[in-house]
Amino acid sequence: MKTRFYLFLLIFVSFNWGKAQQTIDVKHERQLFLDSYIIENLDQVEMVLHQPKNEGPVLTFDNEWEGHFSGYTTIIHDDVYYRAYYRGLRDASAHGGAEETTCVALSIDGIHWKKPNLGLFEISGNRDNNVVLANEDWVTHNFSPFIDKNPGVNPNEKYKAIGGHIREGGLFIYTSPDGFRWERYHPDPVITEGPFDSQNVAFWSESEQQYICYFRTLRDGFRSVSRATSKDLIHWTDPVIMEFGNTPLEHLYTQQTSPYFRAPQIYVAIGARFMPNRQVLTDQQAEELNVNPKYFKDCSDAIIMTSRGGNQYDRTFMESYIKPGIGLQNWVSRSNYPALNVVRTGETEMSVYVNENYAQPTAHLKRYSMRLDGFASLEADYNGGMVLTKPFTFEGKELEINYSTSAAGSIKIALLDEDGNEIPGFGMEDCQEIIGNEVKRVLSWGGNRDLSRLEGKTIQLKINMKDANLYSFKFNE
Repeated sequence: MKTRFYLFLLIFVSFNWGKAQQTIDVKHERQLFLDSYIIENLDQVEMVLHQPKNEGPVLTFDNEWEGHFSGYTTIIHDDVYYRAYYRGLRDASAHGGAEETTCVALSIDGIHWKKPNLGLFEISGNRDNNVVLANEDWVTHNFSPFIDKNPGVNPNEKYKAIGGHIREGGLFIYTSPDGFRWERYHPDPVITEGPFDSQNVAFWSESEQQYICYFRTLRDGFRSVSRATSKDLIHWTDPVIMEFGNTPLEHLYTQQTSPYFRAPQIYVAIGARFMPNRQVLTDQQAEELNVNPKYFKDCSDAIIMTSRGGNQYDRTFMESYIKPGIGLQNWVSRSNYPALNVVRTGETEMSVYVNENYAQPTAHLKRYSMRLDGFASLEADYNGGMVLTKPFTFEGKELEINYSTSAAGSIKIALLDEDGNEIPGFGMEDCQEIIGNEVKRVLSWGGNRDLSRLEGKTIQLKINMKDANLYSFKFNE
């Protein structure tokens, strides 16, 4: 009898310990649907990827020191400007040499861009140019700035950058007080294990409280990604190669991993997928477009993946995120490479930028727009469906969602306790039916929006959807 009792007790404790271990603390962090991190079950609801809208070219690489091979763009939004940093290069044979520069363009809205005359470097006998770095062999090949969000950062070192190549010993760190005048932060390369022959990116992680660097590595014959971390930007951990779950390896020419500005615990990577020897243009078509003869026998597109730290990427969506546009000029080697960072460009809009028409006289940067949080969503058709989240705890007093419905559609949400029962006063029948299209809507149950008494308790969301999309949710403080 005692044996049966203790066996039952062991099973009960083990079951409930496992359940407790699965509880997620979402705090007041926005939850997106680019992976299944928060999802326990979907019933007649799908996780769908949304295609950004082509808004057309915003920046042409037409200066003498720019040209057909300008690329590896980084977009930064600070208190004053949107900044686009990019490699200036007209002749591909000059990679790593004095002809490579780092240029900048500025915008006050992320839509209309101008190239400032900074007068910092003499290029072809003239200082009237937008060059911010020159004569730095291989560093200007892939120079990638970031705003250092470490709370303890020196204000005069607010802007940092990483750049370099194995031919110069590895990756170097640079710093700047204003994003225009740059100098080396440390005389020696800080990361030395890797080819680095791509755009390598670094940032301060708010969620991990350390600096992260994602950089080019090689794996089983594929261009891939490794990661290292640091507390001071000088001393870095040994690189660890990134894993992609149970998905096939693909050539990732760039990965562009960065914290999403509305949910910095999620690193969104909108990178370039490279398809070597997948030729679309004939020799005659390439000649008619004036494509460099070495750069039309492959093609590329943009993919999207995420990470929440560690050496794991999530590739829930293997299909293309941004497909090459209509026209053969977009089906050449190393075109359709996304710029680093997604930035807000309107009250309800954000944008990503893509280098297009590579190795051609028409090389340019194009803007693509998206709804805020609109990378992907949960979607139910007219017949309706249900979503159940994993158990979680939260901080805050009200629940906000980003959603859209049809005129006939709706969303309703019930709050469940740790046993899966509706919490009195917060059931499905109590919830105000949500109809409309808003990036911010606070829910109420029987006119009550205050969830303070549930803060810190384990709950689940049961979401009923009909002809609707749910892009994100968060708890407001």
